[in-house]
Amino acid sequence: MTRLVAAIVRHGDYRQLPDTPSAHQPFPLSRKGETQALKGSQELRHQLEQHQLTLHPHIDSSQLLRAWQTARIMIDDLHDVLPSEPKLCSYDAMAERCVGSAANLSIPQIESIVREDPRFEDLPQDWKSNSHFRLPLQGAESLMQAGKRVAEHLETQMALLAESTSEDTVKLFVGHGAAFRHAAYHLGALVFEDIRKLSMYHARPVLLEYRTNSAWKHIGGEWKVRGQNSLYTD
Repeated sequence: MTRLVAAIVRHGDYRQLPDTPSAHQPFPLSRKGETQALKGSQELRHQLEQHQLTLHPHIDSSQLLRAWQTARIMIDDLHDVLPSEPKLCSYDAMAERCVGSAANLSIPQIESIVREDPRFEDLPQDWKSNSHFRLPLQGAESLMQAGKRVAEHLETQMALLAESTSEDTVKLFVGHGAAFRHAAYHLGALVFEDIRKLSMYHARPVLLEYRTNSAWKHIGGEWKVRGQNSLYTD
């Protein structure tokens, strides 16, 4: 039976605004992030050898620049192991959790806006990390909603892959940590209690084996264990 695996990769370090939920910040990778992406491609190369998998030439990333750049660096470094010319496609569905009309505002600004709006109650203390909470602002979504969106994209792309290949294959997806972790929960590869406990290393692949009629399985790569007081970042 053909083995199909999704390699999910959180983008590298980037020039993020301080004290600001990642939202949809349009900034590029830092030098550190570029180095992380190169190291991530080397780790993926090792995983391909370890699991005897072929890297599919079609790579998916989110539309955000930091994810696209991470994918581009990894593809360029892995060019010699690709069976054909690579194709990088970016998707809105791969984005991180959207905070809607509060995009790219700081945490104090968001909390002040909600507090001053007579329609809303003050935000709960854990509003940024609560998986089920959605800001009461136009266009916002919860982490669980973002995870479901990403999970549906992974399911769709891997099902298409299953129809077109007979080789044991890994497909690379480059996006955002919190959305990926919640997607892994929706796919059955992560229990809900572990979403809060775990994060993702920058640019280091986590391998999830695709299953058509059962829960996906984590088969390689390490989740990052969170500090007790850390908050979600993308």
